[in-house]
Amino acid sequence: MSLFSPWINSARLFVLMSFALGVILLSSCKDKPQKLEESAKEVSFSKEGELQVFYRESDSLLAEIAIEIADSEYETQTGLMYRREMKDTQGMLFIFQEEAYHSFYMKNTLIALDLLFIDADMQVVTIAKNAQPYDETGIPSRVPVQYVLEIKAGLSDRLGISEGDRIAFQRIP
Repeated sequence: MSLFSPWINSARLFVLMSFALGVILLSSCKDKPQKLEESAKEVSFSKEGELQVFYRESDSLLAEIAIEIADSEYETQTGLMYRREMKDTQGMLFIFQEEAYHSFYMKNTLIALDLLFIDADMQVVTIAKNAQPYDETGIPSRVPVQYVLEIKAGLSDRLGISEGDRIAFQRIP
């Protein structure tokens, strides 16, 4: 028996015990299942402008909608996410730098929506009706657009808005 045998056995025991303790600690630190949490902060409507929809045949006014404007990268990415409600007289107008193909989805969106795709000449070119909450399927514009108006689902039918109608909008200073 060597002079260092008890020390080597103690060192081995220490390493083995440290390893076992590490395994126990790591296994107890599993991530808890996370719940899908909606925004804790209530997001409310902030009127930033007025939008009018005009009938394509006679230019008569079909609707007037108070709008929130999404024109920054952050605003266009978040849109109406986490909104619990929206009145029939409200909507969100997305304004893009230039006319291009755009696609939307309903991730974290709690309200069913109609999406009006509008070209640079302010003409409604496509309407995607009744987009469902939380659906992450892409909703494409099908043609290049510069604006998209999101309103409550069914509102485009109730107001008689259709492809070919025109819009105008004014920002509130």
